[in-house]
Amino acid sequence: MKSIQANNVNAYYGDNHVLKGITMGIKENSVTAFIGPSGCGKSTFLRMFNRMNDYIEGFRKEGDILIDGNEIYAPGIRVEELRQKVGMVFQKPNPFPKTIFENVAYGLRIQGIKDKKKLEEVVEKSLVQSALWGEVKDSLNKSAYSLSGGQQQRLCIARTLAVEPSIILMDEPASALDPISTAKIEELILELKDRYTIVIVTHNMQQAARISNKTAFFYLGELIEFDKTKDLFTNPKHERTESYITGRFG
Repeated sequence: MKSIQANNVNAYYGDNHVLKGITMGIKENSVTAFIGPSGCGKSTFLRMFNRMNDYIEGFRKEGDILIDGNEIYAPGIRVEELRQKVGMVFQKPNPFPKTIFENVAYGLRIQGIKDKKKLEEVVEKSLVQSALWGEVKDSLNKSAYSLSGGQQQRLCIARTLAVEPSIILMDEPASALDPISTAKIEELILELKDRYTIVIVTHNMQQAARISNKTAFFYLGELIEFDKTKDLFTNPKHERTESYITGRFG
């Protein structure tokens, strides 16, 4: 469960038409970045892939969103199972008021896994994958709130990885972090893309250029351009894309 296909997707909050006819295919085991000015629909589109917009009053959508060929808005889709496979990392680190260990084990416990050895194995593996194990292995019973912001964000990534998703959505995961923590998150994304499909919303165009295989530029709810990252930044096909990446607006 790794490839995503959106076909003529429109999204509305009440009467507000926030996404207009978006068609896009996202390949597995790659990093895709969404860029564009604030309010252009990037995060709304990202949150459609795990149905987070379902919680927003007045939200409705038209068109199809397929993951591995299956329409994820079809009747009978179990949304909790979908969210297990399509993990989400938010803009601000949001650890639970629990220990470091229990933060990572949380999703497994919800699934009914009680075996202590199994929990310990998965927690260690997830913390290793999120490049945090070396920093926390001797303090797993400390509160997650004792960690720095950058460590908390990597803990949230470990929590996402523990339930074995196929796709990881990241909504500006480094925007609240200092440059050193941001660099660690970027390194982590590059390491994880061999095993996961990653889609990231970022305001930081340098970040998109550094970590993504393909970049999508959104403007006023429309997908203006979607191309290999290098081509989009060095040779954009649309004047609006060029204006945005050269800083003439946005």
